Amino acid sequence: MTAIINPAAASVEEKVLSVAPMMAWTDRHCRYLHRLHSPNALLFTEMVTTGALLHGGQWHQLDSHPAEHPVALQLGGSEPADLATCARRAAQLGFDEINLNVGCPSERVQQGAFGACLMREPDLVAECVAAMRAACDVPVTVKCRLGIDDDDSDAFLHEFVSTVMEGGCRRFYIHARKAILGGLTPAQNRSIPPLQPERAAALKLKFPELKIIVNGGIAEAAEARAHLQWADGIMIGRAAYHRPEFLSELDREMFGGTVPGKIDILTRYREYMVRELAAGQRLNRLTRHVLHVCNGMPGARRFRQTLSDASRLKHDDISLFDEALAQVFQPARETVAC
Repeated sequence: MTAIINPAAASVEEKVLSVAPMMAWTDRHCRYLHRLHSPNALLFTEMVTTGALLHGGQWHQLDSHPAEHPVALQLGGSEPADLATCARRAAQLGFDEINLNVGCPSERVQQGAFGACLMREPDLVAECVAAMRAACDVPVTVKCRLGIDDDDSDAFLHEFVSTVMEGGCRRFYIHARKAILGGLTPAQNRSIPPLQPERAAALKLKFPELKIIVNGGIAEAAEARAHLQWADGIMIGRAAYHRPEFLSELDREMFGGTVPGKIDILTRYREYMVRELAAGQRLNRLTRHVLHVCNGMPGARRFRQTLSDASRLKHDDISLFDEALAQVFQPARETVAC
């Protein structure tokens, strides 16, 4: 299939396919697995807060594997100087993009005065972007919503974007629904406020010089193609995690080329697991991301059950993974286990 592209929009070579930053999901092991499924996707870390890095000393959260590139670091924070320090360090570590979270609606994030609530402070967001741009030589971008609570008009959104542009931001990832900061959980904020991608499209018309990447509820190739008629790219969230073959489908459609089959992907991920176990990683940290790779195949349920055996996972023995693979790839068992 060929993506349907608006002739007035970016060429297909310039289109962006990205995997959304997802807390507790898109750690470095997940990103390695996603890279196997998509050679061209821009991968994102989980949101990492400036406080965790600067005051908690958790710089290990910036660990990555060379195969992950291109990979973006998403930062959470609202102090320009702190964000600048973290952006500088991230660029030195090789991150290809620094993204500021202006979309997370959780109460904990609100208490830290960052995330979606920053949409009411566009001047501060612009200052944060400018400080990060001055501190590093990689693109600094923003991920936001259409609005928050009752501040969800096009005028509000356009004023926010116009102001943040003054700080030097030229790429916005738009989660095409507003955030409700009181009364809804983060999970409910991903489903209850209605999706309004037409408003993100209107934003692109208003600011054609910007790169607008649309996010939210994209779970089918037809939806992706529809967005790519006007958007500069798409960002896939939970669909990429629960159906990683969807990521491969989009990669083939948008960029052409070949994506390895499941047996090749799992064989290469097994090799990665062996190296990580030897370096001291725990098996359950590595297997939890692979549970959905075989969905829809005969034996997939037994595959998941085998990899969910908590008592056996504690032994950090790769043979458990081989046993799980045998549930779906019996003929290839000897090849995978070698």
